[in-house]
Amino acid sequence: MTFEEARAQFPVLERLAYLNAGTNGPLARSTAEAMAAQEREDVERGRGGRGYFDRALELRDEVRAKLAALVGAEPGAVSLATSTTNGCNIVLAGLGLGPDDEVLTTDGEHFGLLGALAASTALVRIAEVRELPPEESLERLLAEVTPKTRLLALSHVCWVTGNRFPVEELKRETGLPVLVDGAQSVGAIPVDATAVDFYAFSGQKWLCGPDSTGGLVVRDADSLPVTAPSYLSQQAYEPTGTFTPREGAARFDPGWTPVPSLAGLSAALDARPEGGEDRAVEMAARCRELLVGRFDVVTAPGQATLVTFRVDGDTAELVSALYDEGVVVRDIPGLGWIRVSCGWWTSDADLERLLGALAAAA
Repeated sequence: MTFEEARAQFPVLERLAYLNAGTNGPLARSTAEAMAAQEREDVERGRGGRGYFDRALELRDEVRAKLAALVGAEPGAVSLATSTTNGCNIVLAGLGLGPDDEVLTTDGEHFGLLGALAASTALVRIAEVRELPPEESLERLLAEVTPKTRLLALSHVCWVTGNRFPVEELKRETGLPVLVDGAQSVGAIPVDATAVDFYAFSGQKWLCGPDSTGGLVVRDADSLPVTAPSYLSQQAYEPTGTFTPREGAARFDPGWTPVPSLAGLSAALDARPEGGEDRAVEMAARCRELLVGRFDVVTAPGQATLVTFRVDGDTAELVSALYDEGVVVRDIPGLGWIRVSCGWWTSDADLERLLGALAAAA
């Protein structure tokens, strides 16, 4: 399949320079068709009976295996979380950190992780690294580790600046448990989720899947208690509710993912071309080159697939004006920053359209 053929899977790209996969990725025709076909089957045959449940369980296994292959894990290490936020909450609740424990995070985290940290009673320490490249942020992060640090919780790719954080190096240097928010990394850059202890990610962003899909990799499932069990968490239970957890990370599955959503995510994963992650990083580098000299670019060179730059004036107004010109990006509220998401589907024409729309709005 050529790049043009792969790109043609996404109808939205016929109309728009879609540069906001960091929020929601574009949907391919095959993804929508798989969801619609499953919905029709559910309407016509009902959501019960042996056939329905066999199909649902088969899809769960299929999606779990495809997600595992994508992040370098075994299927048994993957839970079908519904979002990055859901995965972070599962981990923080299970760890049961107390007021005498410390968690180290950064000043560039999304509330999807920060909310889970705040809901624990641990003391949260913040390292100011969001605008630093990884080689500089590592030293500063390590300097914030104390004898009370029980968890390092941070993004692989900062959602506001696009800079990578040194998650694997932190694990090697400290030996402490590491929870990674992979919302802006899985599907965007190559990932080895087994290099850390917990890796949460989304399905609707860079994987271009349906809403309310995602995954959580738990390297050692037995080390994390199940604190919010669903029916899918158990392989046997007693009248008292005492239960035997399922093998592996499947015990953390938060509930019954809609079968059409599973069908859509499976199709979305199949639609990804080989070498897509490398191309996405190349397009982000190209985007940065085009913006440098015209704007104050926040993102360091050689990062992931987000490129952020500063502008004067109302960023929400600018985003709206760009949309009117057929360019979809987002602003970072309160910072005067615009964020561009470059996927494997991004073309040179998309980037030229962005520059033209920015010039027209100036």
